Amino acid sequence: MLIDCAAYQDGRKLANIKPEEISDYVRRPDCFVWVALRDPEPGELAAMQEEFDLHELAVEDAHHGHQRPKIEEYGDSLFVVMHTVEAAGDEIKVGEIDIFAGKNYVLSVRSHSERGLADVRARCEREPELLRHGSGFVLYALMDAVVDRYFPVLDALEDELERVEEKIFAGASPRANTEALYALKKKLMTLQHAVRPLLDGAGKLYGGRVPPVCVGTQEYYRDIYDHLFRINQTIDSLRDMATTAISVNLSLITLQENETTKRLAAYAALVAVPTMVAGVYGMNFKHMPELDWVLGYPLAIGIMVAIDSYLFYRFRNSGWL
Repeated sequence: MLIDCAAYQDGRKLANIKPEEISDYVRRPDCFVWVALRDPEPGELAAMQEEFDLHELAVEDAHHGHQRPKIEEYGDSLFVVMHTVEAAGDEIKVGEIDIFAGKNYVLSVRSHSERGLADVRARCEREPELLRHGSGFVLYALMDAVVDRYFPVLDALEDELERVEEKIFAGASPRANTEALYALKKKLMTLQHAVRPLLDGAGKLYGGRVPPVCVGTQEYYRDIYDHLFRINQTIDSLRDMATTAISVNLSLITLQENETTKRLAAYAALVAVPTMVAGVYGMNFKHMPELDWVLGYPLAIGIMVAIDSYLFYRFRNSGWL
């Protein structure tokens, strides 16, 4: 579905145009066309390929979708694949944005992503001085918008980790804590799969041999690289913290089991003493003088109570009870 199609020149919007008019504006000097598509049909992509002379391999990737994030150069044009990461309740929804950028055009193809990029277009149109840089600045603005949307997701995951850590030391269910931490690590891995592959490509947009589309806007792409690098570092730190939290949770489970074992052992010792004494006197042998004593029964009970009281005192002082 066609979302927007407009022509720009000298940092200002000329007009909203029809797809069949694209070729007329592309031929103009210092003019570029910005087209936005969402979940396009094969015919729509084919029409854009003909208008902009897009490379067939890039078009094939955009058509099939589910590509690994990447930045590829085809002659004087760039093909950028980025994953959108959006929080959907307790889950993370992943979409895809494919961007074709040449000297006189920018084509964005959005798939499986609820949030659009209309705010990016509005931002660019409010900054004609920057929009004069042409398609290079538009490509930066699109990439920057997608990268900036990673930060709220990352902050939410960091808050989620803190909540689980609080539950660990508050005595919540160890199994539920472990499951929550494992789910958190899966979310962090999903976010890292969207970020890490772009690091090398983004670095090539501002250093060394810069693609023609990016000439004059290198400092903006360096800003994108810095954001990606910072997000990737934060993800690594959170994953390490989640792994440590899992280890701590398992250690607390082991400690709890040890405490339970000690309690059971202490109670078993307390029960064993009267069992032993009662077992001895329960044999009822003929030559047991205590059987004829008047105080024999109270004495046996007293011995049981005395020994158990001493054991209880020692167990309590040692922390077993």
